[in-house]
Amino acid sequence: MTTKYTRFETPLGTMFAVATDGEITRLDFTDAKYVAKLADDAKEDRNDPALARCARQVAEYFAGKRDAFDLPFAPQGTDFQKRIWREIAKVRFGKTITYSELAKRAGAEGSARAAGAATGRNPIAVAIPCHRIVGADGSLTGYAGGLPRKTKLLELEGVLRGARQGALL
Repeated sequence: MTTKYTRFETPLGTMFAVATDGEITRLDFTDAKYVAKLADDAKEDRNDPALARCARQVAEYFAGKRDAFDLPFAPQGTDFQKRIWREIAKVRFGKTITYSELAKRAGAEGSARAAGAATGRNPIAVAIPCHRIVGADGSLTGYAGGLPRKTKLLELEGVLRGARQGALL
């Protein structure tokens, strides 16, 4: 098993991506709440094809030129977490759903808090768009990358009132 990583700048801060055997296992902001330690044998490789493609697609997203990601994702977590992340990945650009709806879609109706906890542990920020999950009243709650980032991501997607869709400055 070969693990590689790279770091790159975005308008919302430095992100890093990790790939194991060509699959993206992690994409996150370097200062996010649950940043996992890299494996001791992980090698930095800006030229790895999967990592370079990931960085390019993230840049396109922030430039307003991409609304979905086409990458080989392999997030690591419990079966429940993976079910939640699969449902999050289905929430389209410019749309939001509540934690309660997320739990229901994942087959765990009534488990909004557990869905929220799994959302917070999402290892693929932005591309598995946990920023699109909101509180029951539509409020912006919880985001491991910080609520200011969640706000900016939703502004980029034109979700928030008064926000413009397009490139993030």
